[in-house]
Amino acid sequence: MAAAMASAAERAVLEEEFKWLLQEEVHGVLRQLQDILKEASHRFALPVGGTEGPVKQENFILDTSSADQVKGVLMLQGDALCQADINLKMPRNNQLLHFTFREDKQWKLQQIQDARNHVNQAIYLLTNRDVNYQFKTGSEVLKLMDAVMLQLTRARNRLTTPATLTLPEIASSGLTKMFTPALPSDILVNVYINLNKLCLTVYQLHALQPNSTKNFRPTGGSILHNPGAMFECGSQRYEVSHVHKVECVVPWLNDALVFFTVSLQLSQQLKDKISVFSSYWNYRPY
Repeated sequence: MAAAMASAAERAVLEEEFKWLLQEEVHGVLRQLQDILKEASHRFALPVGGTEGPVKQENFILDTSSADQVKGVLMLQGDALCQADINLKMPRNNQLLHFTFREDKQWKLQQIQDARNHVNQAIYLLTNRDVNYQFKTGSEVLKLMDAVMLQLTRARNRLTTPATLTLPEIASSGLTKMFTPALPSDILVNVYINLNKLCLTVYQLHALQPNSTKNFRPTGGSILHNPGAMFECGSQRYEVSHVHKVECVVPWLNDALVFFTVSLQLSQQLKDKISVFSSYWNYRPY
């Protein structure tokens, strides 16, 4: 009898704690997440002097510690590469080539656009319930956290996992048509985000002769193609002879990745608390 009373009393205490968790702590965590993700969203927007105003332009000098074949500066304005100034030393004859973006062109970085959109969707999910909303069940909170974490994971993955492209896709990309003077036919360039870095890859190509005895094997999609990779563009076959990858750290991308990690940890901690309580009564209302 005493054991049954103790069990009932213990259950009553647990139910009161769970009720407080649903009514108070959940909203506290949601406010924390909103604050963190709004900071992350501001990093992507890069406004000048608050939340309004034009997006500032930032210049990034490419790190040449591993490849002095390529030097230059990339100019980033929010999610757009607004200018590129690149010097390329050709290894065959040490000829120095200089390329810049045409003044009427900008290159949108889809990875940054997508990551920002996912962050904003997570913020929308968090603000869709006002402070007076009463969560009724643990499963309701878990469902919300899963939806928020899905958006945050997608945002992080867009920055940490660049697209895999084939060499013909890189060759036909609008990026190749943005330079002045025009890129020679034996040069390809690709720009992408990897974690907190803005990366520039330059491929130097060797045209294969029609009567070449080399076994032609087209290369599939990849983030980075190695020397020896082959592809066909139009009626001409090419082989990659040299690859130069240079990069620069973008500090606000690093901030955003930290915000994603902290937000995912907070969300998971709340899910874990809910799950511990809910295991006592299989997610029934308190």
